[in-house]
Amino acid sequence: MSAEKNGTPSAGQNGGELAPAKGKLGVLLVGLGAVSTTFIAGVEAIKRGLAEPVGSLTQMGAIRLGKRTENRNPLIKEFVPLAGLGDIVFGAWDIFPDSAYEAALTAGVLEKELLSQLKTQLQKIKPMKAVFDQSYVKRLNGTNVKEGKNKFELAEQLIAEIAEFKRKNRCSRLVIVWAASTEIFLKPHAVHKTLKSFEQAMRDNHKAIAPSMVYAYAALKSGVPFANGAPNLTVDIPALMDLANTNGVPVCGKDFKTGQTLMKTILAPGLKSRMLGLHGWYSTNILGNRDGEVLDDPESFKTKEESKLSVLEYILQPDVYPQLYKDFSHVVRINYYPPRGDNKEGWDNIDIFGWLGYPMQIKIDFLCRDSILAAPIVLDLALFLDLAQRCGMKGTQEWLSFYFKSPMTAPGLYPEHDIFIQLMKLKNTLRHLRGEDLITHLGLEYYD
Repeated sequence: MSAEKNGTPSAGQNGGELAPAKGKLGVLLVGLGAVSTTFIAGVEAIKRGLAEPVGSLTQMGAIRLGKRTENRNPLIKEFVPLAGLGDIVFGAWDIFPDSAYEAALTAGVLEKELLSQLKTQLQKIKPMKAVFDQSYVKRLNGTNVKEGKNKFELAEQLIAEIAEFKRKNRCSRLVIVWAASTEIFLKPHAVHKTLKSFEQAMRDNHKAIAPSMVYAYAALKSGVPFANGAPNLTVDIPALMDLANTNGVPVCGKDFKTGQTLMKTILAPGLKSRMLGLHGWYSTNILGNRDGEVLDDPESFKTKEESKLSVLEYILQPDVYPQLYKDFSHVVRINYYPPRGDNKEGWDNIDIFGWLGYPMQIKIDFLCRDSILAAPIVLDLALFLDLAQRCGMKGTQEWLSFYFKSPMTAPGLYPEHDIFIQLMKLKNTLRHLRGEDLITHLGLEYYD
């Protein structure tokens, strides 16, 4: 497979000069709930100097260039041409008609004092009617919903809205991010195989076409990059991947990596690197936001469970290290507990063993704020996907695996979950785009 086909331009396609981020960047969000409003309000607060962009690699991260002795460590946003925060224009779809200000108050993530300072900007952002079917998200229902004779017609409505948003806001480029609720578990279906069968299935209102797929189709037909922040089967089907490659559109997903899974992708590589064995890893969560309510439905939880369970298998590689990891027990529970709101608490009990098989335990109690961890991910993905499109990258952007629980990959290729390898992949991709040497950490040249 050539470099271009798997989403990365070959070295010959760039001489270190990248297309600048001219004009406005429209960021369209599917869902105007806790994550989206925390992201929007956060960007507005940062623009006004009220807060720092903590957690955002694009805003605070530096990148090493060349040898350690050269001391070249520019900020990422100065190394590659990313859109500035002042050039971002926000839009959204949601099943509730509340403005971003009202939705942020309802979500209860950010303090009212901060939101009151941003009220004017947030009240201007009012969601467009959503493509929604309660059979895919059973614990939610709303009134701000599109009507159409079939799913293809709903997609056409989205395509028209995307074009109108771009024109009205005078945007030169757009990005779409799915930040809505987790849909029920769906398996790949025959209608997902080709674009022709997919479009016919939309006209037939086929149950294998979920609302998230309608959004992804509309984005790709519009030539707009698409990121899937939930574990749904969405853009990762043959029909839509073919469309992404044909139209030259970068895509990435899936399921924002926050909270408990973030901890797993940090800790599990450490255990493996020291050849420490694992008997079992028990994880349980309580959360009370809309996400928790949706995941209280067994069919939506099944989608999330598949995403969360796969991480350890891929990092620990039981087939390669059977003495250490064969048949380890991995249990994941999520409980809806309204009093907690967005302040999720994740408990992990990890039964490990070391030298001569002697058992040990690790306990983690992570009191995190789900949307606070997710908001900078949305920002980074929007800016990096925009960069990818300006660089001529298309299809699956595996270099953005760093942000996801279930990273999308080329067919037949297992995902890389180790967060440290993911970060190296991301930064090496940026070095590659600018014609800089890739960092391998071999380091022998210092001792020659």
